[in-house]
Amino acid sequence: MRGPSSPQNWFVNRLQRLRTSSGSPTQAQLLAYDENKVLTRSSLSDLLAGKFTKPPPWERVAAYATACVRAAHDGQIDLSSEEELARLRADHATLTDLFETAVREVRAPAARPSGSRPRPATYRLPPRNINFTGRDAALRELRQRLVSGNDGAMQVVHGLGGVGKTQLAVEYAYLYRSKYRFVGFVDAEDPDLVASQFASLGRELGLAEVSSDQVIPRVYGKLLDLGPWLIIFDNGERPGTLMHALPSGDLGTKGHIIVTTRLRGWSSRAGVIDLDVFTRPEAVELLARRVCGMTTEVADRIAEHLGDLPLALEQAAGYMDYNQTAPEEYLPLLTSRLEDMIALGELADRPTVVVATLWQLSVRRLELQQPQAMRLLELCALLAPEPIPLDLFSGGTETLIAAAADPVAWDTTVGALAGLGLARRGASSLVLHRLVQAAIRAAMPDDVRTDARVRLCRALLAAVPHDVHGDPNARSRWQELLPHALVVTKDEPPTECAAETATLLRLASAFLLSIGDHQVALPLCERALAIDESLEQREAEIGFDLITLAQIHRDRGAPERARPMAERALSLHESCLPANSPVIATDLATLARIRHLLGDHEAAVPLAERALRIDEAAYGPDDPYVSFDLIALASVHLDLGDHAVAVPLISRALRIREASYAPDHLYIGYALLLKARAVHALNDPTAADLARRGALILNTRLGGTHPKTEDAFALANSLLNATTAKGTARSSRSARLAPHTT
Repeated sequence: MRGPSSPQNWFVNRLQRLRTSSGSPTQAQLLAYDENKVLTRSSLSDLLAGKFTKPPPWERVAAYATACVRAAHDGQIDLSSEEELARLRADHATLTDLFETAVREVRAPAARPSGSRPRPATYRLPPRNINFTGRDAALRELRQRLVSGNDGAMQVVHGLGGVGKTQLAVEYAYLYRSKYRFVGFVDAEDPDLVASQFASLGRELGLAEVSSDQVIPRVYGKLLDLGPWLIIFDNGERPGTLMHALPSGDLGTKGHIIVTTRLRGWSSRAGVIDLDVFTRPEAVELLARRVCGMTTEVADRIAEHLGDLPLALEQAAGYMDYNQTAPEEYLPLLTSRLEDMIALGELADRPTVVVATLWQLSVRRLELQQPQAMRLLELCALLAPEPIPLDLFSGGTETLIAAAADPVAWDTTVGALAGLGLARRGASSLVLHRLVQAAIRAAMPDDVRTDARVRLCRALLAAVPHDVHGDPNARSRWQELLPHALVVTKDEPPTECAAETATLLRLASAFLLSIGDHQVALPLCERALAIDESLEQREAEIGFDLITLAQIHRDRGAPERARPMAERALSLHESCLPANSPVIATDLATLARIRHLLGDHEAAVPLAERALRIDEAAYGPDDPYVSFDLIALASVHLDLGDHAVAVPLISRALRIREASYAPDHLYIGYALLLKARAVHALNDPTAADLARRGALILNTRLGGTHPKTEDAFALANSLLNATTAKGTARSSRSARLAPHTT
């Protein structure tokens, strides 16, 4: 039938009415599915008639079909099933048959018994999220788990507030709605109100008035006749608070149950799916879909600041949409005012929900029931969104949390944050989402925040290794604590911990220097110096800051800037410390290398020799600090042409470092490269191999594009070619090294 009253024309006309009807409940869905007007009146007619030259967008066609027929049938017909979609993709003629059947039912509805109500397909199921993004794997896993169990299957979707647990459950309900004859949605946040919702559900199912203690089993009994069924309990509390609403015995057959919750403790009752934040591609896709003019680069940076939290991404999109803020203008607001921005923006379906207040209920519960856990949460909120070592709170001379003094109390305190979904607990660490931290910080009074920051600064100073060069565990410990030290010290320090802040900044700078990250190390040490110079009686500390700055400038290739700093540091320390102090030895060795780089070799030798004598007397002959003096002295002799003197000094330094550091430590790499230069001058054939080993270490630690790595490989290749030219068996072409060598 192709005339004016054909199903095709009925559908197209129905579509046009839905497009222009401002009060239509499906209008928003239609416009969202076809925001670019891909499916026009004529193109739809062509599709229905089978006239198309390339595969049509069947997903869009199916969405239109679903919306129109639902409107015509008051939700009693669902065309979103997988089977129908597959048929649409396979055979366009099915679409015409589909509408012919639909129109017949519209014009001649089936007779129903007088006085009876139509059985509802759903109960309080929220509208489908037209911007639902990603989660394909989670949806498949949820479906597989539900259908692989017995007749009665229950799954719990657990995750952080705002991670999209409810949206996942609702999307599952729509995606697999054709698999069920009934779908119900129950708000389970307040367990006392669940029974009243079941009473309302019972009335929808046609049950007569039932006593409150019988309404839940009666509803499940009624559902036995409607199987298969699905009930979603949204935002459930602990299992014990919801047990009265779950089916028991045979009442649970022929149905599936999904519980969404922030709380732990469900694994003994049901399977648990832990829902994480979006992957970065999912986050970028959502922002690009929702915000006009959003580029991939800006979306990636916004997602980074929001920690890929789905609710926060939607809120940000809502803010930009309402205020007509361009993405590139929104990004700096987010960067500089995160705690303010998480309170702004609106979700279309949940206008009262914002990230800033998302965790208020859990926080109130924590404050009332476990105040020590609340104190822990406040401290964690001021740290980085990286794993926080738990021994930070108990490892110092003064514990940050009183509960940390008792193992049981400490375990329950930490467990409270994980149990309420406010943190993720590892074997020896806690991780808070960056927006949980921002929300907690925003709610903290100024005096509470200042006190917490002072205590954290002192705790971090006690926890980080001060001996960056001599402590074999320094690198691993600093790597886990550095992000937190940088966050705690990033703002102007409170007066109470200004000195500690300066020291922590300088130590962080020294560690970064030791791993070759001069770019980050420099501003940290400059801040440390500025703070120390603003305080009284900090001469020795000012000297420490200056010598560290001198070392940074020296390694950055600016010895002329480093020299006055090193000389001032030496002068300060000689004025306030004993002449044989190892601190003075460090100043001397640093100045020796700087004078050497400036070409003043004669002045460098006595400085390095004096440093070596002080450190050997203070630490013994095999201490890592002695190796620095040996390297400084050897470098000078090497440039003076005294290769026979330099080689044993370097060899001794290398032995000390290989006994003190990990095999791939930068200090070993530097010593290998220096020794390669020295032995090559003595015609030692091992020079090329030494240089290769050193270059590979720098490649591992600094990366292939770092200038020092490139220089190291250039040296290795130069020595290799020189060896080849002298008639060795190696082929320089086949053995040539490059920074990407592994």
